[in-house]
Amino acid sequence: MKFIIDGMLGKLTRWLRMLGHDVKYSRSLNDEQLIEIAKSERRILLTRDLELYRQATVQGINAFFVERTTEAKKLADLAKRFSLKLEFDVTVSRCPKCNTRIKPIPKEKIIGKIHETTASYYDEFWECPGCKQIYWQGAHWDRIQATLSEAREYLSK
Repeated sequence: MKFIIDGMLGKLTRWLRMLGHDVKYSRSLNDEQLIEIAKSERRILLTRDLELYRQATVQGINAFFVERTTEAKKLADLAKRFSLKLEFDVTVSRCPKCNTRIKPIPKEKIIGKIHETTASYYDEFWECPGCKQIYWQGAHWDRIQATLSEAREYLSK
């Protein structure tokens, strides 16, 4: 599923990319540009701007007005509307920064690029071929799982 997201939803962009969705995002795109990209690339427009949402739907663009304020509630609403899976699967994950699919990388290839303590505690790593960012399931992983769990709870209500 491909999305384009307005500048007010940067955190949601990162979440959707981690969940494996192709998300175009830029804080510098104006409403006309967002609509044009949504049309030409057949992307779903996600926005917190009610006027932009109305303009898009009038033009036949698949758009969703994001009303909720917490990431868990936003994710639950999107999962309900678009049947999104609220499970993290590293085999389809994209880089939260640049949208490129991340790839597994052997620990020995990145030893000089990560902190020594990180290397001593973790064995699985992924690298973004686009921006070269390195990822692992570190201390933040529990928070990520908690947010997804909370989103699944909202979805089941």
